[in-house]
Amino acid sequence: MDNITIKSPAKINIGLNIINKREDGFHNLETIFYPLELFDEITITKNSSFSFNSNDQQLNLEKTNLIIRAKETLENFCQTTFNVNIYLKKKIPIGAGLGGGSSNAASTLIGLTKLFNIKISDSDLSGMGLSLGSDVPFFLNPVPSFAESRGEILYPLSIIAKKFLLIVNPGIHISTRWAFGLIKPSLPKSSLKLFALKQNISIEEIITAASNDFENIVFAHFPMVAGIKKKMFEFGARQCMMTGTGSTVWGMFDDKETAYQAEVYFKNKNYFVFMQKTI
Repeated sequence: MDNITIKSPAKINIGLNIINKREDGFHNLETIFYPLELFDEITITKNSSFSFNSNDQQLNLEKTNLIIRAKETLENFCQTTFNVNIYLKKKIPIGAGLGGGSSNAASTLIGLTKLFNIKISDSDLSGMGLSLGSDVPFFLNPVPSFAESRGEILYPLSIIAKKFLLIVNPGIHISTRWAFGLIKPSLPKSSLKLFALKQNISIEEIITAASNDFENIVFAHFPMVAGIKKKMFEFGARQCMMTGTGSTVWGMFDDKETAYQAEVYFKNKNYFVFMQKTI
């Protein structure tokens, strides 16, 4: 096998609680990761030297990114060099709270191990992922999951979610580092960890308990993001919430028609919009 193509999915956070700051400078958190049917695509081809290209010119101008760092991390672990061309077809907005960069890192690790037939344990792969980013381990096996600690301790969930999920991003790049610098950790009124102990959870239970601690921070600095949430409720969303540290807002609708009306409205504002039926 000379090349491999990997689909690299986006995710949303259904709730995000920041519990406290750790001695290592990171934060303990709890969240529910929910993967989307929105994908970047990474093609890795064996080559005589290394090169990286993307349809996103911003990434082409960067000297390093999470894909290159993932390759270098695996090289250091294996004590070898992988001469490959990596091409990234980017569809997931950057800096949007959808986990695109972390997903790309995980997909690169997976793609290289398959392409070069590298035998590596799940724990070692997860450890490399965590060194690249707190939610990279989730993307190594992207199924709906409760996450705690930095986001690397995962409990797969069986979620019943017969809804229409609308994703809207206004094109604002929000720095995760900036957002965490302003957060004031606190114990949540309703812990999401309760769902890690249940089976066949309805999405209604989760969205009733969920909240995102970053919304007040982001909404105060970026009123446009707050406006998206307000408008989604006006269109009839059962629940809507900012994902991650923003700037994407998701909304869950009971029927396709109301979700479609909201989709058309936000498309007319030239926002990035994506809709899927949840299962």
